[in-house]
Formats: sequence, C-alpha cells, structure tokens
Amino acid sequence: MEKRRLQNTDMDLTALSFGASSLGAEFRKVDIDEALKSVHVAIDRGMNFIDTSPFYGRGMSEVLLGQVLPDIPRDSYYLGTKLGRYAGQHFDFSARRVEESVDISLERMRQDHLDIVLCHDLEFVEMSQIVNETLPALRKQVEKGKVRYIGVSGYPMKMFKYILANADIDVLLTYNHYTLQNDMALELVPICQKQGVGLMNAAPFSARLLTSAPLPEWHKATPEVREIAKKASDHCTAAGTDIAQVALQFSIANPDMTTCVTGSANPGRVSQWVDWADAPMDEQLLAEVLEILKPIHNWFYIEGRPENNDEPVS
Repeated sequence: MEKRRLQNTDMDLTALSFGASSLGAEFRKVDIDEALKSVHVAIDRGMNFIDTSPFYGRGMSEVLLGQVLPDIPRDSYYLGTKLGRYAGQHFDFSARRVEESVDISLERMRQDHLDIVLCHDLEFVEMSQIVNETLPALRKQVEKGKVRYIGVSGYPMKMFKYILANADIDVLLTYNHYTLQNDMALELVPICQKQGVGLMNAAPFSARLLTSAPLPEWHKATPEVREIAKKASDHCTAAGTDIAQVALQFSIANPDMTTCVTGSANPGRVSQWVDWADAPMDEQLLAEVLEILKPIHNWFYIEGRPENNDEPVS
C-alpha cells in the first residue's frame, strides 16, 4: 500500500489506516474475537497506523487493543490515541489529566510509548485552555519519551485554524471533512504545508452517510441530506458498485491527506477496504456521484460550542 510522509515527522503512513473506534462498539455490538482479528487483518493487509481514543467504548477500544498489540511487532505499526474527552459530556483538558490519560492509555494498550496523542473533540471547550494548558502539558510528555508527536482532532474547520494560528502542533486529524460530500478540509492544506503540520483525514463514509447501510441513531443528517445521499447510493448500486467503494477511493486519492482513517470490528470488511484501495477508480462514476451530491456539497452540522464552529452554508 502507498505510504506518505506525515509532514515534519519521521513517519511514513499508509494511505489507509485502521480506526479502532469500532472496537469500542460505537456503531453496533461487536464480537470480541472478530474485533481482535480485525486488528490483525489490518496489519497483515498492510495498514501501518492505528487510531484510537479512551472515549471509544469508554476505554473498551484501548483495552481490546491491549489484548492484541503485544503480539504484533511494534516496528510494524504506529499507534495514536487521544485525550480530553472521556464520555459524552465529560471533558477534562487539564494539565494534570494529560499525564494521567497518557499513562492510562499506555497501560491499557500495554505499550511503552505512543507515536501520536491528540486533544480529542476540543470544539466542546474553551480554545484558550488547549493552547495555554493542554498542549504545553502534552509537550512535556514528549520530553519524557512517552509520546512522540502531538496535535488535535475534531470537527469544525474554525477550531483547527485557531489552533494552527496560536499553538505549536505536529499533526491534526479531521473527520467528515474530506469526503464525496464535504471537502472543507482542503482549506487546511496550505496552512499545514506552510507550518509543517501533518494532515490526517478520517471517516470517508461520513458515519455511514456515504454507504448503503442504515445511519446510526445519533447521525445529524437532515432529511434532505439523507435523501440526496441515498440517491447517490442508489445510482452506484445501479452501476454495479457500492458507493462506499467510491467514497473510500476518493478520500485516499489526494496525497495532501497523508492517510485516511476508517475502522470496523468486522475483519472481512477491513480486508475489503484494502481491496477497494488497490482497485482502479471509476472516474466517470465518481463524476456522476459528485454531481448528484452537489446540492448538499459542504453541508455540515454544529458540533460543540457554537462559537467554535464554522459559518453555516447559505
């Protein structure tokens, strides 16, 4: 699988990475044995970055990774986790919790270091705390050798731009913002390149919106967005292709996005994604899908504090 350098880090990440949120049963109940096997399949099929968080399954994702990672050579993968969000409405970005969170994640996953640690969903809190307290505390964990690179993850572009203008970070992870339906993350490319910040993308399927599967109950898509997305999906089905394949191929095709993180607790699904990544893109079908999705291009929802969000599309 193609590898790309994560800007000023020393890491070359595969275009497709394994997201371990599904191990935390964030989308459905999971079979533990299948969940563990999915990690092995991801590594065996060539993915070399694993992304998780203590928020996923409220610790379950990290605990399950701790059952499988010690059996996999450490030099065959990079490992990233997050901190700051621990439950739906429980956020703690204090300096004290930074050190505790890093240590707990290391213990859960049975590791002696983390390649990347991100401040998780920081749009829910006051941005100045992240700049003045959280990131400096996290940088101390780098000095101690527990963490190699630090950064932020979240939803709104406005929040990322604030952090990039006011803090020193190595990487950032954006989700739902470089997909068939929403490519707002392109706004970050020139800023990240100028500052040497690694740009990672996640959620090519936009939480199932760009698949033929039913949406999770918590999905914020409006009726119009759902209707048009289904129209695009049906168009792909009629052409003999799953829209999820088109979505995945689109999201990994842009080299400015170092990697695309997506995950499943279904090992067969993980393997299928690698097959899709290796398959040639149907450029004509892609153009047709993008045309269908035009009425909802760059539609987004509000996440976290309103003041940390982007201006709605008119």
